[in-house]
Amino acid sequence: MKHIFEKGTNPNKPVLLLLHGTGGNELDLLPLAEKIDGEASVLSVRGNVLENGMPRFFRRLAEGVFDEEDLQFRTKELYEFLDEASQKYGFDRKNIIAVGYSNGANIAASLMFHYADSLKGAILHHPMVPRRGIQLPDLTGTSVFIAAGTNDPICPSSESEDLKSLLEGANASVELHWENRGHQLTLDEVLAAAKWYEEKNY
Repeated sequence: MKHIFEKGTNPNKPVLLLLHGTGGNELDLLPLAEKIDGEASVLSVRGNVLENGMPRFFRRLAEGVFDEEDLQFRTKELYEFLDEASQKYGFDRKNIIAVGYSNGANIAASLMFHYADSLKGAILHHPMVPRRGIQLPDLTGTSVFIAAGTNDPICPSSESEDLKSLLEGANASVELHWENRGHQLTLDEVLAAAKWYEEKNY
């Protein structure tokens, strides 16, 4: 997978896995990583799927309707890529915090829905429930921050509430942060995520 790896100044810090939204690329979320933890290593990945020329992490059938077969395939692909990247760059595979926006947040959530050991934690900006009706792995010890917009036309409030409930049902620790905004990524929610991260003492 096309990506950027930037080695941090503190090897004990988590690796921040950056996952962009539809039409983005591996450069988009680099400013977020700096705000969250300036000492951490950064692994920023570009989605392998194109939709009308726009990179994504998995296919969809329509707005808000995911291609579940492709989602499972791409989730496994990303999971295996993280295994390979940890070997190549010499970081702790068990110490990855995902930072995703929209489509990137959805693939990060899908990692947790399918693999208990995929992520130590995640910051999800405007995610949806990746799959319904499946048994989640035990996510004890996994912490998740969800940023959602009360007026988000793409991701209704119920999606954010459902995702929180499903993750908590799998024993993850979840904080749901609301902004009175739409689907856009705002500075306020990035700062709220950074505060959450700092309080976790990663």
